[in-house]
Amino acid sequence: MDWLADFTVRGLNIISSLFVLAVGTGVLVVIIMFFLDKFQSKDSIRHNFPVFGRFRYLFSHLGEFFRQYFFALDREEMPFNRSERDWVYKSAKGISNTAPFGSTLNLRIAGTLMFVPAGFAMLDRDAEECPPVIFGPDTDNPYEGKSIVNISGMSFGSLSAPAIEALSHGAAKAGCWMNTGEGGLSPYHLKGGCDIIFQIGTAKYGARDHDGNFSEEKFRENALRPQVKMIELKLSQGAKPGKGGILPAEKVTEEIAAIRGIPVGKASISPNRHPEIDSYDDLLDFIGRLRKLSGKPVGVKTVLGDDSWVGELCEAITRRGAADAPDFITLDGGDGGTGAAPQPLLDNVGLPLRESLPMLVDGLIRNGLRERIKVICAGKLITPAEVAWAYCAGADAVNTARGFMFSIGCIQAMRCHTNTCPTGVTTHKKHLQDGLNPASKSVRVANYVDRMNKDVSTIAHSCGVSHPRALQRRHVRIVQGNGRSVCYSELYPTG
Repeated sequence: MDWLADFTVRGLNIISSLFVLAVGTGVLVVIIMFFLDKFQSKDSIRHNFPVFGRFRYLFSHLGEFFRQYFFALDREEMPFNRSERDWVYKSAKGISNTAPFGSTLNLRIAGTLMFVPAGFAMLDRDAEECPPVIFGPDTDNPYEGKSIVNISGMSFGSLSAPAIEALSHGAAKAGCWMNTGEGGLSPYHLKGGCDIIFQIGTAKYGARDHDGNFSEEKFRENALRPQVKMIELKLSQGAKPGKGGILPAEKVTEEIAAIRGIPVGKASISPNRHPEIDSYDDLLDFIGRLRKLSGKPVGVKTVLGDDSWVGELCEAITRRGAADAPDFITLDGGDGGTGAAPQPLLDNVGLPLRESLPMLVDGLIRNGLRERIKVICAGKLITPAEVAWAYCAGADAVNTARGFMFSIGCIQAMRCHTNTCPTGVTTHKKHLQDGLNPASKSVRVANYVDRMNKDVSTIAHSCGVSHPRALQRRHVRIVQGNGRSVCYSELYPTG
């Protein structure tokens, strides 16, 4: 029996050696993957969380096969579902976003968009390049806005330095504009050389003196930069109408404090409105003041609750003369995004764009000001269908913020206000920012714009028009509560 014992010992030794070899190989593989992940710049999750970050993509891939049993469906997440985010991710990476086996969208749910295909679609050979929108033709420096989609207001502070820099370079590559948000004009906005919309919020960051009052000198210092093409006076935004900007204290670094002109490490809370603007006449006076100081088109950003604001503004303009009108109105939907806001304002204050956009456009038409005042809109418009709808409803240009955040790596972790964003998009912690490489992410920004322009144009051609700005309300239908669709021109007759 000695031979059996000897054989057993030998076998155990071999198994033990193989186990040690397997464990050693596994450890070596993990070490190699760690360094491969840590020193690559294409993927921020893998860079910030080496090895472990790979499981996100594994589970996401396996979810395609198992989510019907265990996970939420593609269209169930909020505020943006998996299908919407995947479209942005694939577009930004330059990957084909065609899909098999039919739509996963339930076409009977109220609010679903259905575009009306023409009997004879527009041939690609007959399609036209989308004409630019001319802002402020009577100003010293009119501006031509060419892109179908542009970068909405996102402040340096709310977003990280590498995120802003990536967006700036990407916007320059794509030929779209970039709005600074209310946090002032930072060096990172300027790095890419793109067209800039300089936004002035209620705290006047980037245009204030040491006491927080509007400073003509500081305003001109930023507004007269060649890259700055237009000025936007923010009255309110969709995620928090009636409430100013909120930047938590942990995100107010020395650099951000210097740009904004505020104390370091103290929460940056903007007033809930401009203290010096108490009436429509005050508003028009301030717009005229900004236009005179800059020589550039000046507009306002706001949210609507009903059509009274539009009517009263138009009445004041008519009384004073159309020359005093804003050059554009940026309309934000009540479902707009933000880095931090009170829940009641996020959920229950302000109208979504589906209702407020035709309200604004028709109010301007009724008062004979539609040609004088251009309309830009923003609010959860991250896919071609939503952008095409906005043009059908009457917009001249479309902005999006969260769509561009997804394009540079945002995974909707819902940590924007905590300074712990895992992808480096909304954090000022250097070790988390390291995963966001501005050079590679800027390419994804440009890819996203390019795909959006192409896909919105595809919808327009299907509807029989030559470019997206030729879309009208008759080209889209909206599903009602009874499951039947109604033409948008019937719900909101133009004018």
